[in-house]
This record gives sequence, structure tokens and C-alpha cells, in this order.
Amino acid sequence: STFDIRHSTFDIRHSTFDIRHSTFDIRHSTFDIRHPTSDIRHPTFDIRHSTSDIRHSTFDIRHPTYPPIFAPILTTLQVVPLFMDFVSSRFKRDETGLKLKIMPVLHNRVSNEELKQRLMEETFHRVTISFYQYFPIKNPQEFRDYLYKQLNALQVFGRIYIAKEGINAQISVPEHLMEAFRSFLYSIEPLNGLRLNIAVDDDGKSFWVLKIKVRDKIVADGINDPEFSMERKGRYVNAAQMNELLQDPDTIVIDMRNHYEYEVGHFVNAKEVPSDTFRDQLPMAVDMMKGNEDKNIIMYCTGGIRCEKASAYMLHQGFKNVFHLEGGIINYARQAKEAGLESKFIGKNFVFDNRLGERITEDIIAKCHQCGKPADTHTNCKNNGCHLLFIQCEACAEAYEGCCSQECKDTIHMPIERQKELRKGIENGQNIFNKSRVRLRPRLGD
Repeated sequence: STFDIRHSTFDIRHSTFDIRHSTFDIRHSTFDIRHPTSDIRHPTFDIRHSTSDIRHSTFDIRHPTYPPIFAPILTTLQVVPLFMDFVSSRFKRDETGLKLKIMPVLHNRVSNEELKQRLMEETFHRVTISFYQYFPIKNPQEFRDYLYKQLNALQVFGRIYIAKEGINAQISVPEHLMEAFRSFLYSIEPLNGLRLNIAVDDDGKSFWVLKIKVRDKIVADGINDPEFSMERKGRYVNAAQMNELLQDPDTIVIDMRNHYEYEVGHFVNAKEVPSDTFRDQLPMAVDMMKGNEDKNIIMYCTGGIRCEKASAYMLHQGFKNVFHLEGGIINYARQAKEAGLESKFIGKNFVFDNRLGERITEDIIAKCHQCGKPADTHTNCKNNGCHLLFIQCEACAEAYEGCCSQECKDTIHMPIERQKELRKGIENGQNIFNKSRVRLRPRLGD
């Protein structure tokens, strides 16, 4: 070949040879991999009208068994390492050789900084929504990819988990596309008519990217009993029924959230299950309730997904009168407000997005972890080698520059390279991300 890639003006970084969406579009390319002066758009090699579908084809660069139409493309893949680097991230390999399968890019490739900037520059409002549904999914990966394509087209941001047992989602949707989103979601038979929990205290900046992940379970529960089934679960209660049951002295209310969630807000007289994980909470809740098998037991959580599974587990363990709050705290707060009911949930509802909380009542029931003054604002330590989730008042936020301790405050003023060394584990100490209740909280003057 007389084509010399060292002096070529063909810049693959800006090429219209776009395979991000599996269209393999070279219609506007003037780069001819056979004869430098020919135009690939002309009929002698027109991939636009080819009957071959390369989106799902497999071929082996080392041992060509592919149709002749792909030979020029594969020749280029062999002689242009830069192009191979570009393409390899969009292809699947196997251990027997470089077998390539063209795949669409079904995940974000833009930096968080740029995505956040784009979010702040949006001129429309977003609505924060959460929903879940337990239903059998035969092929979670296939369902995940289908969802990503559709939701990405609707400019949906958020975090979604898919498993064989169902879906769990916290997302933000452009307000002007809400009906289109709802129509798509309800076109999926098991999700038709599904309740959508709309955030109570929402600035529309909860998420800035769409992430959909396949997991073993949508809630890690640690349940290995083959006899356990989600088909038998506790009875739903709405806001009015919840308030009525709370007046009964024989009613026991169990909070199935984490300690840092319970700390800033909970229902009156609710019992905390002192554990760091949901998988630990389930057997602990059973032990705590022994001897109360005949009493009314109401379980609640943020959006309903954990307490629904917890109610099924309690019934499985022999408890008889088990209820769970429909739609969790989010739905309760909305129903209570619309019906003019007194809120029996006091304080702030912790949420797992950029807001870290939505206020339900004006009560502040938690304290600053540094000075002990009333406060319920969660934040992550500004030291990236720590990132501890803790409660901080405004005065301490200013004094510690958003850090959880003097040590972390000193760290953020170190040279960047030194901070990177600390994050690698050198002289790390406790400076690792950890929400565990056993991790010591800083105190003013330490």
C-alpha cells in the first residue's frame, strides 16, 4: 500500500466513521482504504445499501472467515493501531482470539464535571421520581440495554438497578417529557399503571447522568432460603391508615432504613434496627420482634422497596399481622399533604441523590457531628481520600471548610500529588469512604 499513516491528514479522532450507535456510517468519509483517490461512497463499495448486517456479525482478524465485503475494513484495523484502540472499546473479545462484535455504546462517556455543567445550564425543569417493581425478568442484561436506549433518548438521568427479581429506579425526567416517559414505562406490561413516587422537596438537580446496572438482586437481602417468596407479602397501608394504626398501642413500627437515615427523620415511636446493611437488618428485626407475633407490625422505608421485602420476610418467619407503608415515606408525605393530615413522620427524609435529603417537617431532631448543635444537613467530607458521610452545621462547615476533621482540612491544602498518595492507601488511617455507624465521628477540638 502507498498509504502512509504517519503523514496522513486523515484524523480518526474527528472522523465521521461513527460506530457508537452501531450504524457503522462511512457515507461521508473520503478515506478510501483500497485506492487513495476513490470515494467510498460510490457504488463499487457502498456499505450504506449492503444487505449484510454488521451490527451482530462476528469475525476473526487473525483467521479471516468473514464475507469479502469486510476485507478492506479489517485490513485497516490491522494496520492502524490508533484506530484499533478506538474500536476495541466498542467491541467484545474472547479468550480464543480477537473476535469482534460491533456493539452500541450503552453507557455514558462524558466526564462528571462536564455533565454537571450541562445540568446547570439546562433551561427546563426536571422532576425527580422513584419507583420499583418485583416481577420476573428472564434476561436482565437485554432488558437493561433496551431501557437505556429508550430512557437516554428521553434525556432521563438517574440510577436504575435491574435483576431477575425486578427493577429499582431513582431518576429525574425533563418535565416537558413526562408524558412521553410515562407512556414508554407503561408500555412494559409488568410496569403498566405502576405508582411513581414524585419527590417532595425537589430542585430538579438530583442526577446528572443515566446509569443502569444489572445486579443479582435489586435489594441485597442475604436471603438464601429457597422457600422464601415475594408472592406473599404484607398488606399495604396509605397515609390515613398509617396514622390510624399508629394510635393503636398494640402497633409496632419498624424503620427498615440505615442508621444515618433514621438519625435525621423517622415516624413517632418507630424502632430503629441498629445495623449497617439491609441484609443484616432482616434477621435482627425478626429477633427484635420475637414474642410479638400477633401484634400489628408496620414496616417502612424511603420509597417502599425495602419494607415490602421485609414484610414478606416477616410473614415467612411466622408473624401474622404485617403491614408495610405503600410508597414509603415519599408517598406518605405527599398523601398527608394532599389530604391535610398531620404528619407522623418527623424531620427530614434522607434520599440517595445529590440532594441527600428532603424536608418533611420543620423539626430538626439530629445534631451536628462536630459541635453537637441541632443540625440535619448531611454532607460528604471534602477530602476525596475520606468522603465520610456526616452531619455538619453551617458554622462547622465554615470552620472545617466542609471537612469532617482538622486532619482532613489539612489534607485538602496539601499538593495534589500528596493527596493522591494518601488516597492510594499510604498513611491512610480511617480516611476511606465508609457509612458504617462504628466509624468514629469527629468532635470539635479533637
